[in-house]
Amino acid sequence: MKWKKSPNDNSADIYSKFTKKDNFRKLDIVIIGGGHAGIEASLISARLGHKVALITLDKNKIGLMPCNPSVGGSAKGIVVREIDALGGEMGKAADATALQFKLLNTSGGPAIQALRVQSDKVAYARYMQRVISKQKNLTVIENLVKNLLIVDNKIQGVELNNNEIVYAQAVVLTTGTYLQPITYKGQETKNEGPDGEKKVVNNISQQLKKFGFRLKRFKTGTSPRIFRDSINFTNLKIEPGTDLPLRFSSRSNHLTLLPFREQLPCYLLYTNDKTHQIIRKNCHLSPIFYKKDIGTGPRYCPSIEDKIFRFADKERHQTFLEPESRELDTIYIQGLSTSLPVEIQAEVLKTLPGLEKVRVQKWGYAIEYDVIDSTQLKINLETKLIDGLFSAGQINGTTGYEEAAAQGIIVGINASRKIRGQQPLILKREQAYIGVLIEDLVTKEITDPYRLLTSRAEYRLLLRHDNVYARLWPITYQLGLLNRQQWNSFRQKQQLQEKITQKLQDLIFNTNDQKIFCLSVPPEKRVSGHELLKNNKFSLIDFRPWLPEIEKLSWEEQREIEVNVKYEGYIKRQLVEVQKLSQYENKLIPPTIDYSRVDNLAYEAREKLNKIRPTSLGQARRIAGVNPTDIQVLNYYLKKNIW
Repeated sequence: MKWKKSPNDNSADIYSKFTKKDNFRKLDIVIIGGGHAGIEASLISARLGHKVALITLDKNKIGLMPCNPSVGGSAKGIVVREIDALGGEMGKAADATALQFKLLNTSGGPAIQALRVQSDKVAYARYMQRVISKQKNLTVIENLVKNLLIVDNKIQGVELNNNEIVYAQAVVLTTGTYLQPITYKGQETKNEGPDGEKKVVNNISQQLKKFGFRLKRFKTGTSPRIFRDSINFTNLKIEPGTDLPLRFSSRSNHLTLLPFREQLPCYLLYTNDKTHQIIRKNCHLSPIFYKKDIGTGPRYCPSIEDKIFRFADKERHQTFLEPESRELDTIYIQGLSTSLPVEIQAEVLKTLPGLEKVRVQKWGYAIEYDVIDSTQLKINLETKLIDGLFSAGQINGTTGYEEAAAQGIIVGINASRKIRGQQPLILKREQAYIGVLIEDLVTKEITDPYRLLTSRAEYRLLLRHDNVYARLWPITYQLGLLNRQQWNSFRQKQQLQEKITQKLQDLIFNTNDQKIFCLSVPPEKRVSGHELLKNNKFSLIDFRPWLPEIEKLSWEEQREIEVNVKYEGYIKRQLVEVQKLSQYENKLIPPTIDYSRVDNLAYEAREKLNKIRPTSLGQARRIAGVNPTDIQVLNYYLKKNIW
């Protein structure tokens, strides 16, 4: 292969080192970054049989939780279940190291209910480090990546800070917030990563720019950590977990999970007028007010100073006190992310109930970092500009551990499939929240850190906590990530669910039967168990006397039957809608199409289509600026040219 001079000044030197056998190693896939995206990407690609290197600045920080010590939440909890269904590790780790399990949004329907786990951050990181260290085919390299090695716009590997070359067929960037980071505490700024990390990644940003990548600056932040023994809990509202057999992972044994009686509580408190006065008086000391070119912060998880100005009509904002670990005496203050100076943070804390005498272990700060324009990614998360270079996590503009891990497992699978010459795994919007997440990233203009929400999924009733394995295990099995025994066990459970559902239809009751209680139907009417279950006064477990096989199913499997019956009409309606729109989803657009040759396309549509390069008419329909008329024109053009 002919070496083409890279945009880097030292490219000739790199090539010289690259060809010396005593100064490089050869692997299949290189993952840069040991955060949540990097963990899932490296584990899944190694499990698929590839020789993988995970390159990290500090192996003791693999799996670090630099922000809130939790996993899951609205929409995110379902994503964690999807990661598990695809063979990932996050759900299993969260189950094993939980301090509290809680099912959110129980007052709403099943489409918005999701699991959240309060995590032991020390145990979680230790768990992930142990799994990484034991994984076959996976090598951890503790070093800094100095250069990406690129020949003729194709990735060849990386050069480390010690001048060692690591050759690979695919390289995955999962650098999180480590690309040219700056931290802020008021007007105190430092060139450092999370938790004061002095080693940061600077040269990769410069390389990406020279190869034509558009970089943006985003910002996120974290809250102060306070000492537990300095809090007065007397008048604080306890927020306990949920007493249900909850878990993220099907591989987690309920018998080994933390019992409800041993779960640690969180506490709810509110800011007040005095809190707001201090912040308003000192807002000019926060970089979001004094720094004009500060990176864009998260819309859905803003700092406390941002919240007070954006929602000036609110008299108070809720915050939660969350335990960080059984091994630490610290509490995380969820909802009080801030970049105010330390002395102002101290004043603010003392205005909160129970924190009048609080002592602080670590102050809050904001961190600003580089992200790439995610529309420069293909739907498989490979970059459009460099063949074999993938990216996942916060570098793609997302926020949250779960969104990062979701991208990580997909990018690991797709890097593997590219090496083998196989078609990429593309999850559709009706198949998984992960599909919604990735298509949003590559299709839409991400102007602030992206957070997954239930409202982003148009088919959210199909994407529930309880039916994740029915949705994804057929795919996982085809990928070779599910063994025959697991698959057979899953199919047997599905057949049992189908059998129970049929028996409910065949089970006929008379309404004067004393065993059927609290039924508001006319007397003398005959009714099936299936119809009874649609009534909110009944749950599946009520039919156990007639259907004892219900006991053979887990809580999630019972819940799946119950939701499918109770919401049968709504589910059918969404499935009809999916089928109706499948004509657009199944109509593929060739990657070589020249949009300048498509007559009657609006100028904006032509510009956006050329930038995003959608793979189907369905994806094209969801691009902002592409109108229904443009879709009709494009569809006609594709038919006319027999594509």
